[in-house]
Amino acid sequence: MSLMNLKLKANPNPNPNDNAKKTQIVDLGNGSSVVYVPKFLAYDASWEFFNYLDNHIPWTRPTIRVFGRSCLQPRDTCYVATAGLPDLIYSGYQPHAYSWDDFPRLNDILDAVHKMLPGSMFNSLLLNRYKGGNDYVGWHSDDEKLYGPTPEIASVSFGCERDFFLKKKSQKSSQERSDEKPPLKRFKKSSQDDQHHFALKHGSLLVMKGNTQRDWQHSVPKRAKAETTRINLTFRRVMQD
Repeated sequence: MSLMNLKLKANPNPNPNDNAKKTQIVDLGNGSSVVYVPKFLAYDASWEFFNYLDNHIPWTRPTIRVFGRSCLQPRDTCYVATAGLPDLIYSGYQPHAYSWDDFPRLNDILDAVHKMLPGSMFNSLLLNRYKGGNDYVGWHSDDEKLYGPTPEIASVSFGCERDFFLKKKSQKSSQERSDEKPPLKRFKKSSQDDQHHFALKHGSLLVMKGNTQRDWQHSVPKRAKAETTRINLTFRRVMQD
């Protein structure tokens, strides 16, 4: 049975009261929004994908520059992109761009994302692997110019559930950017309009739309209880000249 068939197979024991099945749409205001689908991919198919990604992707943990200093990025990474796109560079690091043909099963996940998001045309993918609770990504926005002014970013998660936080940019933070700055504080669940929290589940999809990268920052902080591996795929569209 193919991975896509696994994804499309119905749950034999559906529970209509399971809130995790419900798509959440959060209007962040001012043209920004987030869509969260907790059960985007079926459980078994998600583990098939996880095992493939964990064992077949050429993961690397690069040295980056943060505030003028060199340090090891606190997670593994890999980059896949359509040929001919502008290079991705962040924190002084330019990852090698692998081809989609190098890892054919990535196309199965991309097809599922495109089916969920009609009209989207993603042509690049940044993969990250968090090997435990000490791996993280600090407060940042994916606001590189190569993604255009209002990028749509689709994030698919496999493995260990991890917290994902959004906070509205202050005037100062909107003028600064640091992908690897450690989280300044740990937000609790709040109904305030300037912060949001999602527990990114195995097989889930989270989409950031509109002005989210312009007006908001996001992070996946350290978590002592996160003892197993999480793999995250962020699909993006690189604008061509």
